[in-house]
Amino acid sequence: MKALITGASSGIGRDMARELDARGVDLIVVARRGEELAKLKKELHVHVDVICLDLSIVENCHLLYERVRHEDISILINNAGFGSFGEFADSDLHTEMKMIDTNIKAVHILCKYFINHPSIRYIMNVASSAAFLPGPLMASYYATKAYVFRLSLAIHEELRKKKSPIGISVLCPGPVQTEFNKVAHVEFAWKGWKSRDVAHYALRKMFEKKLIIIPGALMKCSYLAAKIMPQRILMSASYHIQRRKTSDM
Repeated sequence: MKALITGASSGIGRDMARELDARGVDLIVVARRGEELAKLKKELHVHVDVICLDLSIVENCHLLYERVRHEDISILINNAGFGSFGEFADSDLHTEMKMIDTNIKAVHILCKYFINHPSIRYIMNVASSAAFLPGPLMASYYATKAYVFRLSLAIHEELRKKKSPIGISVLCPGPVQTEFNKVAHVEFAWKGWKSRDVAHYALRKMFEKKLIIIPGALMKCSYLAAKIMPQRILMSASYHIQRRKTSDM
């Protein structure tokens, strides 16, 4: 069995590589930071191919598939992504477009290719609990994760109707202890789960072909609450849970 993981240089992606290594799954790890991937490869025991690519460049998504199209990849984990903080009127347009390219376009393109890949059996798209809510102060990020969430659900239903052997899952964690906060310049009200714990839980559920994977009882309750609460209340609550990082934190 072989897995391809994007965004594998840190956080959940790196810990998913470690968890799959423990299961004896060979890996293709993809990220911008080649030196971090090289470090990861040295600590793993399975066969690991390192591909250094920036998936915010759309052409690189096509190039990635061309490089692996003849591999017997049975697992795709679309984990690459990032967020940014700030009011929509003031946030940097270039950063937001790069975020859309990474969080949406890369996921979309790789799903499109791998859904027809002959050996694929599992696809996991990493979204966020942000997918359940409107996201004032992180509007673009929340919107990108909503796209990933809805795309995954729609593909799942198409596969189910065809009785396809492919399982698709969408991972929707709450706050996780990763580099996300540093990149996005936010601080959540609670620390959240450890990345390794999220990776372990998510992969266990993926192999069970669970569609929506939500680690933790609190986030499961949030998902249910988001279904029934008025949008105005959700928008207000979402606004107030954002926390701005400061330089001395």
